[in-house]
Amino acid sequence: MENKHFYEHKKKLLSLLIAVLIVFFIVLAVSTAVDVVNKIKQGKYIGQDIELRNSIVISETGEIYAKPDLGVVSFSVVNDAETVSDAMNKNTEKMNSIIKAIKEQGVEDKDLKTTGFNIYPLYEYTERGYGERILKGYEVSQQVQVKIRNLDKTGTIIEKATSAGATNMGGLNFVIDNEDDLKKQAREQAIEKAKTKAQELANQLGVKLGRIINFNENSYNPYYESAVSMDSGMGKGGATPDIQTGENKISSSVIITYEIY
Repeated sequence: MENKHFYEHKKKLLSLLIAVLIVFFIVLAVSTAVDVVNKIKQGKYIGQDIELRNSIVISETGEIYAKPDLGVVSFSVVNDAETVSDAMNKNTEKMNSIIKAIKEQGVEDKDLKTTGFNIYPLYEYTERGYGERILKGYEVSQQVQVKIRNLDKTGTIIEKATSAGATNMGGLNFVIDNEDDLKKQAREQAIEKAKTKAQELANQLGVKLGRIINFNENSYNPYYESAVSMDSGMGKGGATPDIQTGENKISSSVIITYEIY
């Protein structure tokens, strides 16, 4: 009799356990199915958030023009001699004269920078051929970059440097030393233009603008290079070149994406 009650009690416990497990698996299955559905919904927008949602993309450019306040130019000297020391002495003498002449026009040490110094062997090929050559001497070259803050003296500095022995001159360009405020103005202009265009487009489409969901900016600040030829008159007390700086353009292009509804 006792065994019969024991087995019945055990059978009830087993049935209860099976029922609990069935409920657990049902809940787990439903939870997994819901999670899968949510993942699928989220996956539909991965990598294409902007494309599939209702949105419009507006691009505009702001431009600010300003006179440059800094000129940058390079002068170089090239000399050759039979020995390295002779070539360097010739080169140093001329470069020192050039730097002295430039400083006399008010250019400070901080605005003078050596950007190149090279020594090359010079060879002369013999008539025997077969690539046979003999050492003829050495060539020494030095280049200095000059920042000109008083732009009215640009032409005078060029004339003085070439008269002092500059072999080559190049890379003359005019820039704005501190462009941050101008970049900010160009960006503000571009954003205001983009906002106006977005509102006009929304009115035409019969929709309303929502929040901004994406923004990109690209700034472009070109410099203007002036070509000055070193003709036969320059370097021999010739006329001072008339250098015109003109204006530089600071631009900012923005792309703004709005939600629409």
